[in-house]
Amino acid sequence: MRFAPVLALALAAGSLFVAPEASAATLPACQHFYPGPIPDRPVTGGHGPGTLVGAVDVSNRLPAPGSVSGGLGTDGKVTFTFARVAGAKAYRAFRNGQALQWISDWGQPTLTVTDASPCQNANYQLYAMTAEDNSPGSLGQISTAYRLDGANRLSAYRLPAGTTLNYRVTAYNDVAQTALGYQAGPGFCAVDARLVPWGTRFSVPGYGECYAADIGSWIKDDIVDVWLPGAQADAWGIQRLTLTVR
Repeated sequence: MRFAPVLALALAAGSLFVAPEASAATLPACQHFYPGPIPDRPVTGGHGPGTLVGAVDVSNRLPAPGSVSGGLGTDGKVTFTFARVAGAKAYRAFRNGQALQWISDWGQPTLTVTDASPCQNANYQLYAMTAEDNSPGSLGQISTAYRLDGANRLSAYRLPAGTTLNYRVTAYNDVAQTALGYQAGPGFCAVDARLVPWGTRFSVPGYGECYAADIGSWIKDDIVDVWLPGAQADAWGIQRLTLTVR
């Protein structure tokens, strides 16, 4: 067991006590953002659209922030810094697809994010914005995910290409914006961002290519939601499929 530099010393029953440092292994498990009941989603079968969906292109947005550096401190908080993006007016940080912090760029020496309530294997991600109004058109590309490693430092994390996931796949046809500000449509899919970080690309048999860009109250654990138009979403049903990470 590793111990931090002496943070607190106490004499108790004639013994010297040294307060241990915070450890990623002792953090609580990450909970799904929706605390309400989720109905059972039994597999019903169904069929796809016939023509497979191709990969979406998101390269026309501001690049994602990089040079993320930091980790879990002895205070039990995760703190990290990141590099500016040219043209950005502000940034948003997320933990498992949930908004964590808004950072306005006014030329401060350091851009810093702090998570006062971290959890195990949390995925931290960022995007830059061209305006501070958070309008969908201002949102940049999502960064890679960062997770605490064995040394309590944040390291880039992604599901390795070729990883297979045996998931239930549902379908939706909402005409709205995804959580990452894209117009919902073919190729944009909703995931449990605790398990599949935003920005992950994966193939779905009978559907085509997915880009993880949304979340949902009922999208939890082994469920992915693909977008299909109109009645095609109903015809999809709920299928148990093997997804492959790109």
